Amino acid sequence: MPRSSKKLVELTKCEAEVMDVVWEKESVTVNDVVEAIDRDLAYTTVMTTMKILEDKKIVRRGEKIGRAFTYTAKVSRDQVREGMLKSLTDQLFGGSAKSLVLSLLQSDAVSVDDIEAVRKAAAKLEDS
Repeated sequence: MPRSSKKLVELTKCEAEVMDVVWEKESVTVNDVVEAIDRDLAYTTVMTTMKILEDKKIVRRGEKIGRAFTYTAKVSRDQVREGMLKSLTDQLFGGSAKSLVLSLLQSDAVSVDDIEAVRKAAAKLEDS
């Protein structure tokens, strides 16, 4: 049974890059995003991505400053993480969170410090 009935939000790689800037700066114009992303990304690509994010109800278009609209996030970073983690778990691990966690813990991507942090978080959950 799902832990929550909230709508899960998923982003493409480009949408995630744009949202990182939106969450960091809280209110942005398309030009703010183009300047903040550390790779060549055309203004029109960011503008199109903002339109897609607005259509998906992930950002809200705000006031117009000069010729540019501002955009703010309608969903939190945690909501997106939850949605993308659920999608990853379903697509690659047959819906098994246990398989996802064990696979990650056994990979080279996890440090000893990461494992200790997971151990502490698990102990804290057991105590609650």
